[in-house]
Amino acid sequence: MKRLFVSVDLDGLDDAVGAVQERFEGAGGLRFTDPEQAHVTLKFLGDTDPDRIDEIVQELESAVEDAGVSPFEARFGGLGVFPSMEYISVVWVGVREGYGAAELTTLHETIEDRTVAMGFDPEDHDFTPHVTLARMDHAGGKDRVQEVVRSADPEVGTLDVDEIRLTESVLGSDGPAYRTIESVSLR
Repeated sequence: MKRLFVSVDLDGLDDAVGAVQERFEGAGGLRFTDPEQAHVTLKFLGDTDPDRIDEIVQELESAVEDAGVSPFEARFGGLGVFPSMEYISVVWVGVREGYGAAELTTLHETIEDRTVAMGFDPEDHDFTPHVTLARMDHAGGKDRVQEVVRSADPEVGTLDVDEIRLTESVLGSDGPAYRTIESVSLR
């Protein structure tokens, strides 16, 4: 089995992602993601039979066609948390409204439709285009995280989005390592 997801990768923005993470320095309980692996997850597929990869890629190609989304520019910035400021499990940087959020949402919706029809589990929450900066393992640094999220509005940068990727997540002792299995170009 391969642990798979569909993503838009933030190639070239790792230094900027790392700089935003530094704002949370000293916040206990945070486990930071690797800035070099920063991405927007469009759909988490989970443990998948490798024999299904060709079928998944075909469905992703169809989903991109259905979405009718041409290459676009996405602007990353601002901060947020899931599920709420009182109970923080994920700290994230968002996508600016009017700068790629609508296109990413459209791609998510068409990929969701296609993959659910293939038998993958539907999402159990609304889609918010975001890049995970950190996961909160315990609430030790909650006050610091709340303070930074409320007061900071960082710019991460702009990315030309011209493809989506089927990505494998390999869990290791240092956390997950991601590997692109296939790229699907936007038209």
